[in-house]
Amino acid sequence: MGKFTISTLDKMKASGEKFVCITAYDATFARLVSEAGAESILVGDSLGNVIQGHDNTVPVTMDHMVYHTECVARGGIDSLLISDLPFMAYGTPEDTLHNAARLMRAGAQMVKLEGGTWLSDSISMLVERGIPVCAHLGLTPQSVNVFGGYRVQGRTPKEAKSILADAVEIQDAGASLLVLECVPAPLAADISRKLDIPVIGIGAGPGTDAQVLVMHDLLGLSAHTARFVQNFMQGHDSIQDALRAFVEAVKSGEYPRDEHSYQ
Repeated sequence: MGKFTISTLDKMKASGEKFVCITAYDATFARLVSEAGAESILVGDSLGNVIQGHDNTVPVTMDHMVYHTECVARGGIDSLLISDLPFMAYGTPEDTLHNAARLMRAGAQMVKLEGGTWLSDSISMLVERGIPVCAHLGLTPQSVNVFGGYRVQGRTPKEAKSILADAVEIQDAGASLLVLECVPAPLAADISRKLDIPVIGIGAGPGTDAQVLVMHDLLGLSAHTARFVQNFMQGHDSIQDALRAFVEAVKSGEYPRDEHSYQ
């Protein structure tokens, strides 16, 4: 187990100290992310986009996620290692438990699932069996075909109320972390204040307890990026410097700014 744990992140939220999450998919970059000071690493199913070249995350399989989780776990990292359960890996309680156990055996310290209150029973089941859970609300990329594209969620009062209700129920079910993606900044800040668990934002404004970006996006390597992405390679001479700059910008409150947020 590395230096940073769920307890560490809980204490940082309680003290008002921001923390950082960055994606990684192999041992080398996992080590660089950890050395840059990121408290958590996400082995994201975003590997479908940035590693495999797909348009979305739907084609990513459990075997892919297990392989990349094993690679990251070998990086000698201090960061808390979170790993995504991919599309249709948690459609039933039986599949959820089996596939989450595969990721934990591969080296994950927490698994992440996309979805709302329908996941409450599965979250409780995992936590009862020793598997910590990070939930994911707002824009959930595995549901891109339902949304009809990558669209900001929670813009109407009804949608915002639903996301807040989901967040509270997911916390009550036992989730230890929550990712909010592409929701209006005031909504994300409100949810972060009302929850006891840390909230990690991506395209959710500066009011969350932490920020996460896909590593390839923050390094300026992606061909297409969302408005909330900043290229941290600009003005820096090395990947290590860019990663440290992102960590420092999050902790100081310099990132994200208004131009990275939705209202």
